[in-house]
Amino acid sequence: MTEKLGPLLRGFRKQAGLTQEQLAERSGVSVSTIRRLENDRAFDHRVGTVHLLADALALGPEDHRRLAAALGRTEEAPAPGPPPPGPPPPDTPPAGRATPPARPRPGAAGRNGGLTDAADELAREIRRRWRREEEQRRVLDPFPLPVRWQDAPPGLTDHEANVQRLEPGAVPGVVDLSGDLRNAAEVYRRISSGRLVVLGRAGSGKSVLAIRFVLDLLSERGDLDPVPVIFTLGEWDPTAASLRDWLTSRLLRDHPHLARRVPSGGTLAAALVDADLVLPVLDGFDEIAEGLRCAALDALNAASLPLVLTSRRPEFAEAVDAAGTPLVWAAAIELTDLTVEDLADYLPRTVRTHGRATGGTDAGPGGASAGADGPTGVWDAVLAELRSARTAAGAHLAKVLSTPLMVILARTMYSDSRDAAPGELLDDRRFPTEHALEEHLLAGFVPTLYRRRAPERAVGGGPAGGADRDPEHARRWLGFLAHHLVRLDRDRHDLAWWRLADSLRLSTRTALVVLVSALCVAGAEWSAGLFLAEFGMAETLLQGALMGVVAGVAFGSVYAFMAGVGGMVFEPTRVRLRWPRANGTAGRRSIRTFVDRFVTVLLGGVILGTGCASALTLERAVFFGAPLADWSAVRVTLVNMPVFGLVFGLAGGLVFAFLAVFESPLDVASAATPTSLLALNRATVTRQVVLLVPLLSLAVAFGGRLVVIVLQPLLGPLGWSSADAVFIGVTGGVGGTLSYALGFTAWGQWLVFSRFWLPLTGRLPWDVTAFLDDAYRRGVLRRTGAVYQFRHVRLQHHLGDAFRRQQPGYAPARFAAPPPVPTDRPGEG
Repeated sequence: MTEKLGPLLRGFRKQAGLTQEQLAERSGVSVSTIRRLENDRAFDHRVGTVHLLADALALGPEDHRRLAAALGRTEEAPAPGPPPPGPPPPDTPPAGRATPPARPRPGAAGRNGGLTDAADELAREIRRRWRREEEQRRVLDPFPLPVRWQDAPPGLTDHEANVQRLEPGAVPGVVDLSGDLRNAAEVYRRISSGRLVVLGRAGSGKSVLAIRFVLDLLSERGDLDPVPVIFTLGEWDPTAASLRDWLTSRLLRDHPHLARRVPSGGTLAAALVDADLVLPVLDGFDEIAEGLRCAALDALNAASLPLVLTSRRPEFAEAVDAAGTPLVWAAAIELTDLTVEDLADYLPRTVRTHGRATGGTDAGPGGASAGADGPTGVWDAVLAELRSARTAAGAHLAKVLSTPLMVILARTMYSDSRDAAPGELLDDRRFPTEHALEEHLLAGFVPTLYRRRAPERAVGGGPAGGADRDPEHARRWLGFLAHHLVRLDRDRHDLAWWRLADSLRLSTRTALVVLVSALCVAGAEWSAGLFLAEFGMAETLLQGALMGVVAGVAFGSVYAFMAGVGGMVFEPTRVRLRWPRANGTAGRRSIRTFVDRFVTVLLGGVILGTGCASALTLERAVFFGAPLADWSAVRVTLVNMPVFGLVFGLAGGLVFAFLAVFESPLDVASAATPTSLLALNRATVTRQVVLLVPLLSLAVAFGGRLVVIVLQPLLGPLGWSSADAVFIGVTGGVGGTLSYALGFTAWGQWLVFSRFWLPLTGRLPWDVTAFLDDAYRRGVLRRTGAVYQFRHVRLQHHLGDAFRRQQPGYAPARFAAPPPVPTDRPGEG
């Protein structure tokens, strides 16, 4: 008769002298799960949970069998011993290795209702996102290119006993890490530490392996399993942010719904990371700046969380050598090259277009026609030459096509196009070296994609915008975007719409902010003057122009200070106005924001007030003939400077700072895309404008009257009437709010720089949003949450370098040189 699970588990726990809390800490299973098991109130238990509890209780083989039998799954949980042939179950050690102490399953002890729901929602979104990526890149069409691996050199992996997390004195067994793309998740489960390093050369398929690994883990994810999330490491500065903080910031950017607050005051993203409910798949260690890789490896070693890391081998080996240690507890594998037989299986099946030329004039004697086999003969001559290896051209091509990245580029150019024959790849006069072949494939990738119509939109069903773009224009615009991502210290990979303004010099951006602010304030001044009929037409026009120039200089000065000296990036806000909660953390944050905004706007107000006083004196000299050198004119100007400065500085500072108290993160139900985040920020700025115009107008008007009343006894008659206060309030409220919206918000920067100036100067098309979406659907770009990325970093480097070489005064030393052999990105091969 089978024993009941609850009493049996309770008896084993008491026999071991452990409380439920102590057992939870030792096993990694949550207290609530142990309590439900002991009370027989839990259903659909996982075999892995029983293994964790049995190992934590140090049960012998017979007691282990009794506990598994009580679960009712004896056939799925055999007693420890030699496992049956075939792949081992996820929680069973492979044959030949010592059974290690139980590794706490990430997140098991930290789950609660809220985190469980958040993790499940994140898992669903991650699965949808990477399935779309695989479909769009046709990774499964006609079948995935075989990505295989071998064990990495011993110096790049930790001791086997450490990888297996064995107790002192235990003898490590042999862990079989052999496999291919189809069983990456299964191989990972054999690693007790949960840490794996994937090494490979450029384009070898590291990132597509990461995608398939994530999807496989998610397809079998259980209640206690963390959510695998791919993070692009190239954007991490380990000296500025810890690993967990950086992971949290990436989650918040790409999954805005995780900005919701938990009872502790933090965000859901931070709670998931802290509870180890996120399994980081860190893609592209080699993309971290060279001077930061050693610090990055130290930071990864300081963190104990399970992870998967991909990198090119030379960069990782250099970091290991500099740090004096590999990634602790980590096993390591290295991807191997594709073979000619792999190409022979794959390339013919990618040709579906009949009536194609088969090999071109350079195809050679092996160039068979399509004939009865249809279009598959397109690659016959090339494959025959690769098999025979008779010529240097064939040897070069075989070497180039040994990576999935180059195979995908060749497929795009030749299998998917009617106009090109792959036989030209064997022309050793055109392509005398491997590098020449690679450059040819990279250079032809974009034109090939843009010579055919883009796919239909995934949502909406309408025709794709910009489907017939000129390939040369598209290449130039993409080249500018790739060039924009270059930094003097390293390359960037995240193409964020709110950072496109960074492609312009600070002086150019400041000049545009001056111009836009001047037009906003001048327009408000002219409209108010004509509506209120305060002055004549000529005086109104001159006053509006003078005030516009003054306001433009003031706003431009503040912008230059914030963006230049302060290094501020105007990122998209996701806030709403609501009554602040009684939360100490939120209160401190609001106070800091209040002070920062008040000081910044006060500075701008003082500059604006000084300019307005001078402009008013100049206006009086033009219309009333008042001499500028007269002491009375100078005195009035000196008096008006602090008055205007206090009016604009105090009113604007208080209004903008006061709003900080009522701002709170906006709950977003769905994961962000670049276009959805842009629309969200546009709506946020619109609401801010609607609220700020009346508040700022009233603050300037009433603040002006109050300042006059307070200072008039000290400074004498100031000549400010109620009508003057209303006029200044309206112009200041409307003009100041519009200047702020266009010059100091992410959406305003996008509108002024990316939608107007960059297209006006020919660096981007007028429909930038449609162009980026079109490039994404064609397969040039990929989406990672709220940002785009070039699908291949090698393509990014190639396009950026080609763009720079076409510019007058090109100086290579001004730009960071790309790595000799750049790495691949998610979706490569």
